[in-house]
Amino acid sequence: MSKSVVNAKRPVEGDLFGEDSFEPLKCCVDIDKYEFTEVFARLAKSDFRRRFKLNAENLMYVRDKGLALISVHAADIIRKRLAPAVIPNDGKQTPMKGHPVFIAQHATGCCCRGCLSKWHGIPAGRELTADEQEYIVALILTWIKRQL
Repeated sequence: MSKSVVNAKRPVEGDLFGEDSFEPLKCCVDIDKYEFTEVFARLAKSDFRRRFKLNAENLMYVRDKGLALISVHAADIIRKRLAPAVIPNDGKQTPMKGHPVFIAQHATGCCCRGCLSKWHGIPAGRELTADEQEYIVALILTWIKRQL
């Protein structure tokens, strides 16, 4: 017996960009609101974090889509994969390649709740606030902008 699709707009498990009832973060986060000099200086001391770079395909994707759309993707990814209080696969939820936001998450220490705690002092075990999500998206966008 096969399942029939009742609502084609319903998000599929693992579909990061499916439609849902959540109002996403602002389309364009004001990255100038934040000062990341000290954060990037600390991250630069990590051999692991320093090795992440956007490849030619990722750079072309960012240039084609624009930072405004990338910010929407980043906000959605952070909300769905990092913001919940409990993440069943925490530490393994962020791929090491693919979307530029995934690469930026690893480069900035925003890939899992453990790294968020270690690099940014944002504790695990509770849902991220809207301000924390905005901070993370702004950091990711700043890193991507530095790669261009």
